[in-house]
Amino acid sequence: MQATAYTYDPQTRAGSVLLDDGTPVPFDAAAFDAGGLRLLRPGQRVRIEFGQAPEGAEGGDAARRVTLVTLQTF
Repeated sequence: MQATAYTYDPQTRAGSVLLDDGTPVPFDAAAFDAGGLRLLRPGQRVRIEFGQAPEGAEGGDAARRVTLVTLQTF
């Protein structure tokens, strides 16, 4: 799925993206590291992948979390 980088903290390597409908979705350092990125700037187009959140996570076991953030290439 495509999104736009919204926030990024280089200290924690976590941030958030905006889906094309404007919904903000957070990502953690593990998702950032999985993509092999070194830096992310607000406004960059990215590709994200979702996986199941761990059981007991906010939203229950049906909640999804971002597992991969990579730059969108054409």
